[in-house]
Amino acid sequence: MRISRLTPWAAGLAAASLILVPASASAGQRNTAAAPAAAPVSASAVLTYYATAEGKTGAALKTALHNIIKNQSKVTYDGVWNALKVTDQDPANSNNVILVYSGRSQSKSTNGGGVNDWNREHVWAKSHGDFGTATGPGTDLHHLRPEDVTVNSTRGNKDFDLGGGPVSEAPGSLTDADSFEPRNAVKGDVARMLLYMAVRYDGGDGFADLEMNDKVNNGSAPLFGRISLLKQWNLQDPPDAFEQRRNQVIYDTYQHNRNPFIDHPEWVNSIW
Repeated sequence: MRISRLTPWAAGLAAASLILVPASASAGQRNTAAAPAAAPVSASAVLTYYATAEGKTGAALKTALHNIIKNQSKVTYDGVWNALKVTDQDPANSNNVILVYSGRSQSKSTNGGGVNDWNREHVWAKSHGDFGTATGPGTDLHHLRPEDVTVNSTRGNKDFDLGGGPVSEAPGSLTDADSFEPRNAVKGDVARMLLYMAVRYDGGDGFADLEMNDKVNNGSAPLFGRISLLKQWNLQDPPDAFEQRRNQVIYDTYQHNRNPFIDHPEWVNSIW
């Protein structure tokens, strides 16, 4: 099946010629304040970026996307602190960031290791492939998000699945012995971050070949699950304005590559 040249998202860009992420970017929260603006992006620029992936499906599409997004600038692990203060800024309060699982707006200045601080959550847990905080997968902003220190510890390196008990300080999130379920407003975000990592890192950078499977308890293997559920979450929670703006800021300011599943969520089912 041929991929359409203009998906609904790209078609909307074409109709307007240029787009700014709306002021209502919310990361699951309602607000009326203006979001920090990303640079305008044109439909033609996005089409050009993905031109070599046009018309492909399955393994060929995955390979084409890898070859596009592997061209990136890299951020140091210390540099991630300041980057997250920009990429995850609260649209309603420029002094704060939004915590990914908690949904809480918290002062940018409270980053650190204290109980009520926020720190750098690796959505693709760094032990899955044993890449640690090495520049590359360990510092890739497309899967790093601010989170409460305690919640981050509770999530640990668990795979993603349904069910469990409530997570203190993360309303709507659940966890059990071997899995974590994020709140509904970011389920799709989590899916698209993991799938980005599985395409971006294929063993060619001196790091492990990151891949998806349909299991939990993957431990230190370079695998993450469960793919069947993540595909559902991608459909259930499509990219919102906060996620789109975040993708653009990472492209414009930091890494100069994009998460293709935010721009083209339909490509998830084309590959997996």
